[in-house]
Amino acid sequence: MILSVHFPHESSQPLLHQIKRHALKAAIMAMLGGEAMPSILMQVIRFCINSQDKPLKKLCMLYWEVVPKYQEPTSEEIHAAAAGGPSIKRKMLPEMILVCNALMNDLNHPNEFVRGSMLRFLCKVKDEEILSPLAPSIKACLSHKHPYVRKNAALAVFHAHKLFGDNIIPDGPELINEFLMSETDISARRNAFLMLFNQDESLAIQFLANNMDDVGKYGDGFALLVLELTRRVCRRDPNQKSRFVRVLLEMLSSPSPAVSYEAAWTLVSLSSAPTAIRAAALTYTNLLNSQNDNNVKMIVLERLDGLKKNHTKILQELLMDILRALSSPNPDICKKVLDVAMDIVNVRNVVEVVNTLKREVSKLEGEDAVEAKGSYYRGMLIRAIHTCAVRFPQVAESVVHVLMDFLSSDSGMQVIIFVRSIIEQYEQLRASILTKLLSSLDDIKNNGVLCVSLWILGEYCEAPESLEEAFTDISTLLGEASFILKTDEKQAQEKAAAAAAAGPKMVTKNVVLPDGTYATQTVYTESKKFADNTPGLRKLLIEGDVFLGSVVSSTLTKMCLRAGDLPDAFTPQTTKDMTMKALLIMCAIVKMAETTVTAQRSSLADCSERITLCTRALLDPEASALLKPIMLGKGKAAFGSFLKSLKDKESKDSKEDKNVAPSVQADDLIHFRQLRSSAVASGELDLDDGHDLARATGYEGGSSLLSSELNHVYQLSGFADPVYAEAFVTVRDYDISLEILVINRTPNTLSNLNIELSTMGDLKIVERPQSQNIGPLDQATIRASIKVSSTETGHIFGTIVYEDAASKEKFYINLNDIHMDIMDYIRPANCTDEVFRSMWAEFEWENKVAITTSITELSEFLNHIVTSTNMQCLTPFDNSQQGTFLAANLYARSVFGEDALVNVSVEKKEDNQGELAGYIRIRSKTQGIALSLGDRITTQQRGPPVKK
Repeated sequence: MILSVHFPHESSQPLLHQIKRHALKAAIMAMLGGEAMPSILMQVIRFCINSQDKPLKKLCMLYWEVVPKYQEPTSEEIHAAAAGGPSIKRKMLPEMILVCNALMNDLNHPNEFVRGSMLRFLCKVKDEEILSPLAPSIKACLSHKHPYVRKNAALAVFHAHKLFGDNIIPDGPELINEFLMSETDISARRNAFLMLFNQDESLAIQFLANNMDDVGKYGDGFALLVLELTRRVCRRDPNQKSRFVRVLLEMLSSPSPAVSYEAAWTLVSLSSAPTAIRAAALTYTNLLNSQNDNNVKMIVLERLDGLKKNHTKILQELLMDILRALSSPNPDICKKVLDVAMDIVNVRNVVEVVNTLKREVSKLEGEDAVEAKGSYYRGMLIRAIHTCAVRFPQVAESVVHVLMDFLSSDSGMQVIIFVRSIIEQYEQLRASILTKLLSSLDDIKNNGVLCVSLWILGEYCEAPESLEEAFTDISTLLGEASFILKTDEKQAQEKAAAAAAAGPKMVTKNVVLPDGTYATQTVYTESKKFADNTPGLRKLLIEGDVFLGSVVSSTLTKMCLRAGDLPDAFTPQTTKDMTMKALLIMCAIVKMAETTVTAQRSSLADCSERITLCTRALLDPEASALLKPIMLGKGKAAFGSFLKSLKDKESKDSKEDKNVAPSVQADDLIHFRQLRSSAVASGELDLDDGHDLARATGYEGGSSLLSSELNHVYQLSGFADPVYAEAFVTVRDYDISLEILVINRTPNTLSNLNIELSTMGDLKIVERPQSQNIGPLDQATIRASIKVSSTETGHIFGTIVYEDAASKEKFYINLNDIHMDIMDYIRPANCTDEVFRSMWAEFEWENKVAITTSITELSEFLNHIVTSTNMQCLTPFDNSQQGTFLAANLYARSVFGEDALVNVSVEKKEDNQGELAGYIRIRSKTQGIALSLGDRITTQQRGPPVKK
């Protein structure tokens, strides 16, 4: 490709500049694609380099950045270097002298924009032969009148001194120090301090000490550099901390949130003194309540969450300020606030915390509040209050009655579960809770809440007064012992529902006005709404809820049996009347279940068997003697043991978190920082510090870091190929970073070596690998970036294309595929049973996997599935319990916010050598995650579990 731009007669300057820009842009794109194009260099110098067009000057700078600036070595020089002779010396192209002259002209240009742009361009130049003649002009720009030129000149001096040290600008730090003393522009001062910070730390510390009082006036960028300098100096020499305490405390109150946040983080990382931690925590809470950005709030909450482990008492002083963030409209922020707050609640502040949570719950009574944050937020508040009530019994009485007002809401299931645990743990509250529950029973419309409420009444109504009141109220709500609608009632309901669905009717007629004229009158008539006064309990039974009917039968049976044990309060006739009424209701429920067609009809046999057992307990004295101890005592005892096991598990987990033993043995060496070698004292990074700190704090996972990295190394080509390639894959949420190691195994130079990558799935290449020239037996690392948009299995494949510099032949090597596993995006997460059930009903994509495994133990198989899928098991189970079947729910969330639900239903067959059988059902909102997770389970379930 030969590009020539030459207009001898410049009659139209705008058109000429446009054509030049288009041609130069095409040349740059071609060179980025691997084309050398050496013949157009002189054309660009002749016709583009002296142009006054600003966009064309920018394109010229991009062209100078990508154009080859050195001559290609000859084949003789290459062979001599390969044979052990002198190394190849680079020779700059003669044309670059003209380029340097043009660059110097722009550095001395009267326009400050041209000067500043050229100085910014020089920060990207890495050739000493080009920068050396421009050094005097760069220095001269430090005294320019315009701040745009001065700030870019400081960066140019920093870049030149960093690359070539004292060869180009030997007095760079002293020059910048003098410049910093007299500079007034914020950006220029920041760039100059950046140069001192990296090139001459002593001068930077001296300048900071002399201007300690004015740091707050130097801008945010300068303050952030000071904080970075503080961390570096104090990391190397802890004795220097006292020099920076003053400036750190001043920056905590900076008006810039970025500066105050970094100052707080720096203070925490450098000191564990209570005063420093308290000041940093106070800064975090101020940022939490003053910033509107949800991302900022979440980052600050993460910092507070990290502080609570070692500085709980300090955060307890600021707990009420942290709870002020509950006013955020984002439920994720509120959830994180409650997670932080619940871990630092103590006896002193629990009353204030509970009062705050009760106020938040009260605010959600209106419809607008529910729509704004949703019932999800109310559920979080209820769980938080539940946690406080369980840990601190003195607040249980004050919150349980407030929460019971929400039994009829969509959070009723969480409230009734909370009430169930409170009534079991606190016997003194049972009377008041039962009275409140009986008064709220008529308002409950949810069948699940009604089932738990009836169970509570059947188990805990032991006093004669509460027992009689509960039986009377339940019988009143049930009404007549017939739960099958009659024909006329059913027709009336259908007619009323059809009329309500039809909407208002419009009737138009002609009328005569008082003056004798005619007019048209339109009348809208609305049908009367059908007033259904049927209690919620009876209505659900009429609709065919068989499960609720079995719970009603069990509750009435328990009450009748308990009334028979209280002869002083209930006469034999009263007990007999209660028994007859309960039997009529149970017979009506069985009749309803047999005639009504519902989704629960498949469970008719089980429910009928249970109701039959209840009737036998009431009618047969022998059956009553056997069943009465089980029905009146075993259920409550089993629930009490369940709560005790949960409490023991929580206390055990908390003890394990607190009692983490440092992994330091008695005969391990002790390293003293002050006795290390001089290399450490001079400021180089001490790699053993992190290891010692990890061992002292009990971190034992460091040894597996290298093995986990090696698991992400993929061999792309074979060992017999002329070019060997392997890729190290790093997954960071939405980004995949590829570091491809390419080794030239031939004695020839490979020119224009390019790796052409393609993807399959929701993967998009955002940064393609650049072409490389690799010498004989040399190697290079090529990087590429890929963007991920969803949790689906993807593939990355490609080809290596290169040409031999000696024979000029082009070669191709096909690479192995890189399989992106779904486990790189899956993270274990927690959710409540109610949220899990609602998502299970909502998600439409399901993948059903049959269980085929060599594992013979139920708990072992479940642990294997949990480990293989990187999911969280939501169903508590005890490994010591033996059984023949197991059902568990697993939950995980991807980095993209997608939910993954898994239900494991497995049974141990006794007739087939104890093998496991069953199904694993996967549900998600998208098809990709359901299929990918199913493939993962299918491949992992067959083998034995992976032992870690």
